[in-house]
Amino acid sequence: MSGKASGRRTWETVAPIFSRAKVKTKVIVTERAGHAFDVMTSAANNELKSYNGVIAVGGDGFFNEILNGFLLSRHKAPYPPSPSDIVHSDQRSGNSLFRNPNGRVTEATCQNEDHSPLLSNSVYNGTGLANFRTEDGTCNIGQDFEFPLPSEQFRFGIIPAGSTDAIVMCTTGTRDPITSALNIVLGKKVCLDIAQVVRWKTTTASDIEPYVRYAASFAGYGFYGDVIAESEKYRWMGPKRYDYAGTKVFLRHCSYEAEVAYIETESEEANPTVEKGQLFSRLRKRQGPKKSERVVCRTNCGVCNSKSDYMSKRSPCSTPYSSSGTRWLRSKDGFLHLLMIRDCPHALYLWHLTQLAKKGGQPLNFEFVEHHKTPAFTFTSFGKQSVWNLDGELFHAHQLSAQVFRGLVSLFASGPEV
Repeated sequence: MSGKASGRRTWETVAPIFSRAKVKTKVIVTERAGHAFDVMTSAANNELKSYNGVIAVGGDGFFNEILNGFLLSRHKAPYPPSPSDIVHSDQRSGNSLFRNPNGRVTEATCQNEDHSPLLSNSVYNGTGLANFRTEDGTCNIGQDFEFPLPSEQFRFGIIPAGSTDAIVMCTTGTRDPITSALNIVLGKKVCLDIAQVVRWKTTTASDIEPYVRYAASFAGYGFYGDVIAESEKYRWMGPKRYDYAGTKVFLRHCSYEAEVAYIETESEEANPTVEKGQLFSRLRKRQGPKKSERVVCRTNCGVCNSKSDYMSKRSPCSTPYSSSGTRWLRSKDGFLHLLMIRDCPHALYLWHLTQLAKKGGQPLNFEFVEHHKTPAFTFTSFGKQSVWNLDGELFHAHQLSAQVFRGLVSLFASGPEV
């Protein structure tokens, strides 16, 4: 039902590519919302290790469903600090809270070379099951195991059939199902950063009950949350529902009060316009990067091919901060782009939105736009609440925290070509 409900037709178009390449597939046609999530949650690790990966024929929301079904039961990572943790710690000592997960140190590389294309099954042993090394050095064959993350062999893929297909656009440069299918059968690989979002409280009156979701491309509150909530009423319109819902929400011009805390990075410290020593964000004029300063992720991207600094120093299951100092530690890799939009006139916000959608636009060059590159942030709403939009899926939260894990999953893609 993604996009124009063309998923089945899209698969029938690309299925011959898989058969000609002699790539075996098991096809599941979902019958309801949450079906793909249930399939991934209930799948035993033993079963998953007999596959090279899982493919979503759909849009960003459908991929998000599959991603969450896979990660929620397999990604073992300490939560980031909650907004209440930071407030209480700040009141006691003037500094933020730390959590030291004491994870074991491993190294992870993130290169999009064809080390194990689907046309070669060298990763499997003669039994058809893959060999995986356990912590004690023994080899696990044929029994259920903890799925290694990041995984060198198991990958995700997306054959676009959605309304926006943002992840496919970012990782292949086009919304072409055949291009995505060819990337899959050739075993292309690009590592994908994933944000872990932890909801602490749904409303102000709720008890604290942590609930985890993952996002691969986008998490938005306010305008973007209202648009996705409004668009749910008009699913029969297909992708056009976003334009219609967006216009209605824009004309309402609602704003919401919230408090945000974020990790200060080295680039923030080096910028003289940023006030140092402030835990909570303050409203200030921020200029976006010039065109010459932007780094675009393309095929054989230098950033993706480089070894992550914090990944080489910590376990993929740990968080990007520790308790060794008096402030959240800085990380050079694995960033969220945190954009905070101040209340502003209709005309200026429309200008900002057009710049955001325009190729080569400058959506950050407004006094009411605050931009930070950060590995983690916390959020608390006040008064009237909006809803969060996680990769096109609704998510209600009064208090939440988010942290990014660099290269947590691999995607069948090679990056947009130059």
